[in-house]
This record gives sequence, C-alpha cells and structure tokens, in this order.
Amino acid sequence: MTSADALDSGVGWVIAQRVREYRNQLGLTVEQLAERSGISKGMLSKIENAQASPSLGTLVKLAAAISVPLTSLFRGLDEEHDALVIRAGQGIEIVRKGTRVGHHYQLLGEMRGPNKVMEPMLVELNEHSEVFPLFQHPGIEFIYVLHGVVEYGYGADRYVLSPGDAIQFAGEVVHGPTSLIELPIRFLSVIAYGSPRR
Repeated sequence: MTSADALDSGVGWVIAQRVREYRNQLGLTVEQLAERSGISKGMLSKIENAQASPSLGTLVKLAAAISVPLTSLFRGLDEEHDALVIRAGQGIEIVRKGTRVGHHYQLLGEMRGPNKVMEPMLVELNEHSEVFPLFQHPGIEFIYVLHGVVEYGYGADRYVLSPGDAIQFAGEVVHGPTSLIELPIRFLSVIAYGSPRR
C-alpha cells in the first residue's frame, strides 16, 4: 500500500489519529515514543500525519510501546453497518405461543450476525380469549401500547395499560396479557438480551 492508498482509504488517517491520541494520553513527545517503539522519529511523524503507510511490524511495535491491543489502532475505521428498514405492514409474521388464541406477532427485523441482541415485534390482540398464554424468556422486555387497553400480568402483579403507556421488566418472570379490556390491542414489544444470544 502506498501513502496515497492509505490516505484514500482512510486507514492512514485513522491510524494517525489513534497514535497521536494514545501518545498524548501518555504525555509523550514524538521523540519519546520513537525511542520507546524503536521507530525513527521521522517515520513516526509521517505516520501521525498520515503521510506513510506503516507495516504490520511497525504497528505491532507502536501498539506494544503504548500498551494497547493492535486492533485499537484501527478504532474509528469505517466498516459496513446495517440499517434495517421495515415498511409498515411488511414485518415477518411469526407463530408463537398465543397465535392460536388470536394473538398476531410481526417481527420487525433482526440484524445480521450469529448473535441476537434485540428482538423488536409488533403484537396485535384482536380476539377475546379465555386462555392467555404466559411467557418467560431471557433478557429485558419493553412494551409500548399503541392502541387499545390491556391488563398485563407480571408475576403476581397486574397493570392496566392504555395507549402511550409503557412497561419494562425482566423476561424471566412469568408475564403476559391477563385481560383484553378494549380491542383491538396493538403494542410494540422489544426484548433486549443482556448478552448476545445465538
């Protein structure tokens, strides 16, 4: 990679910013860091000004000299990031406990990757039912009522929720709608898992 390639890709600028940032945090001059790392003062100056593309060996020396992981020198580098847009009515219909009694679940998307960290869902309750399924799952759940009135059970407690009301709770405790007061009921449910789930 030439210096021009480093500048064009942004890698050189990111490395320059990180090296300067860490050097300043340690209160070192360019000369002092050059001595610590075994890299010439001129080369270090070029790296900090994104005028040179350091080799892997040079980056390893710099990381060791400032006591940071090698990967931290690339922090801030633009990477591919997903933005997931689900248009109204286009969420994936899923079958869950409760579907058989008139509960409809529409998954509002999942980010790519091996681990699930969040599960957003639009839930619709359209039919009165004598059997209300109760749920348990890992993570923290957040519910925001959009339409209708529902009595929601959490453990031994009951909460009447109307449009604009929100509730947040630990998913391991038994929970679910206990009485459908005003149909149709529609609410947004977001489950956030404390650590990534597979």
